[in-house]
Amino acid sequence: MDFHHYITSYVIDAETIIVGPAYSGRETVYSNASLLIQNVTKNDTGSYTIQMIKQGDKTKGVIGHFTLYLETPKPYISSSNLNPREAVETVILSCDPDTQDVSYLWWINGQSLPISRKWQLSGNNRTLVLFGVTKDTAGPYECEMKNPVSSSRSDPVTLNLLYGPDFPRIFPSFTDYHSGDNLYLSCFANSNPPAEYSWTINGKFVQSGQELFIPQISTKHNGIYGCSARNSATGRECSTFKMVIVSGKWIPASLAIGF
Repeated sequence: MDFHHYITSYVIDAETIIVGPAYSGRETVYSNASLLIQNVTKNDTGSYTIQMIKQGDKTKGVIGHFTLYLETPKPYISSSNLNPREAVETVILSCDPDTQDVSYLWWINGQSLPISRKWQLSGNNRTLVLFGVTKDTAGPYECEMKNPVSSSRSDPVTLNLLYGPDFPRIFPSFTDYHSGDNLYLSCFANSNPPAEYSWTINGKFVQSGQELFIPQISTKHNGIYGCSARNSATGRECSTFKMVIVSGKWIPASLAIGF
C-alpha cells in the first residue's frame, strides 16, 4: 500500500483512530470498518482499499477493494466547425467536460453510432472525427457519459451543412407561347444557404432574382433563357437553360381571307 495515499485506520481494541497523509478531515472511520466521506468532490473518485489486520500479526490480513463514483454531469458537444462545407471539410466533435472514470457513447439520429468509414472515434470515445461531412452525417448527434452508478446525455447537435447549389430548374417547363402572353418564369436550386439567382436571355444579363416576369411578350422575346444559381458560402455556381418560342398573334381564318 502506498503510504502517501493512506487515509485512516481504526484500532478496535484501543478504540483509536489513526490518520494518514491522505486524510482531509472529511473522512470518518467506524468500528464496523465503514468509511464516511463528507462533501464528496471529483478528487475523491477512484479505487479504495480496505485492509484488516489482526492485532499482533503484521503479515496476515484481509484486503478488500471498492471504487467511488460520482454522478455524471450533463455533457455537451463541442464542435471544431458547426458550418462545414459538404463533402469537403472534416469536423471534430468532443463530448465535454472531460470526466474521469466514465465511458463515452455517441448517438446519431437517435440511434447508437454504427461502425463506418465516415467517422472515427478516439481511444476513449470522447472525440468523434467526421470525414467530409455529408447530409447523412450532419446529425443530429448526442453524446452520453456513463459510469456504474449514473448516466447522462447531451442535448442534440446538428451541423449546419453548407451545400449546393444543385443544378437549378426553371418553371414552368413548357416552351411555346403566343404574342401578347405574359411570361412568368421561376428558378429553384437546392442550396444552403439559399442561392442567389440571375437571369440571361441569349447570353446577356437581364436581372437578378429568383423570378423573371415579362408582360405581353412578342416574337422578339424568342431565345434561350438561362438561370444561374450561386452559393457564396460554397463558392459553387450552376446554370440551366430553356428555349422560349413565341409565335405570332393568332388570326381567325375567316378574317385572314377577308370574309
